[in-house]
Amino acid sequence: MDRRQVLAYRIAEHGLHRDAKDVAELAVVRAGLQDSMRDTALLAAVARVSSVSSASILDDDRLVLAWTLRGAPHFHLRDDLTEVTRALVPLDDADALARMLWQRKELAATGLAAAEVVFTAAAALRKVVTSEMTKGAVSTAVTKLVPPEFSRWCRGCDATHIHEQLMRIAAPLGGLRLVAGATPATLAPLEGRGRMRKTPDPTAATSVVESYLRLNGPASPGEAAEFVGTSRAVVDRTWPADLAEVRVEGKARYLPSACLPALENPPEPDVVRLLPPWDPFIQARDKALLVPDPARRKEVWKMLGNPGVLLAEGDIAGTWRTKASGAKLTFTLTPFDPLRPASREAAEAEAALVATARGFAKHDVTWAV
Repeated sequence: MDRRQVLAYRIAEHGLHRDAKDVAELAVVRAGLQDSMRDTALLAAVARVSSVSSASILDDDRLVLAWTLRGAPHFHLRDDLTEVTRALVPLDDADALARMLWQRKELAATGLAAAEVVFTAAAALRKVVTSEMTKGAVSTAVTKLVPPEFSRWCRGCDATHIHEQLMRIAAPLGGLRLVAGATPATLAPLEGRGRMRKTPDPTAATSVVESYLRLNGPASPGEAAEFVGTSRAVVDRTWPADLAEVRVEGKARYLPSACLPALENPPEPDVVRLLPPWDPFIQARDKALLVPDPARRKEVWKMLGNPGVLLAEGDIAGTWRTKASGAKLTFTLTPFDPLRPASREAAEAEAALVATARGFAKHDVTWAV
């Protein structure tokens, strides 16, 4: 398989042909729709749902927002959250430590069993959050309940508080959700939450990996591990059965065998969409396959302030940014290469959808050369 065929498959699997009429139909919602930046989840849904009129697309009782994969906020179907939470229970100390990501050194320095640290934090969060509370208030209260090794001095907050990533990975285990649309971030107890689960569920962990391979395959175990937020060794232990091995650009990659016919004969990928930063399509971990040119990769994935991505002509064809002024939203679209007139016209139509969804009465489009 070459990369263009893989991208065509992913465009279809991600729902970017806009066949869905309802947000609950989207595979990216079943897998978890990240909402790390303003309007990320909203605009990802706008790019995929056929009937969009306003920002109410995510105002749906079937959806719930929680810190889940990698500790990032994701929308899930409420009926799926129990299964998702089971997949987040660390399999062992090595898994718990890996899920701490950028703060694993701090957790390792406690000298305590990593899984027990997570469960202790989850129990404290469960005790503290009995109604809606801002994240800052929760952090202050929980820090007083957990051992001092669980906390650090934060210069930005001018306070000592529980490690950020520890709080995020422990919150769903404690039965907590995020209040969608709340500023500042606000936590609340999940309705109907049962007892806190400590028993690992390898089957649930496998389902998360399989979901990644279905949406973003063919992919490698290392890429799946990075997406899940754990180590390659953990993913090797929960690697799904019944996978097809595919050579992509000469490298062995995998996806569920049932998906092989769709990969071999994907729909025509010539759709035009404006994807927001952190859209599920660009959350795939094989960045070199998504954007082969290193200079262009640096334009798509920056240290700070990622742009949106212009999807056109079956490829990632450029970037886009916006600037708001009163009731007007101005778009700057920067294609990597010249686009066909029809693609430019379609991109401008997509800009109108984005502006409407974000509540702007007016918009303007500028093409950067």
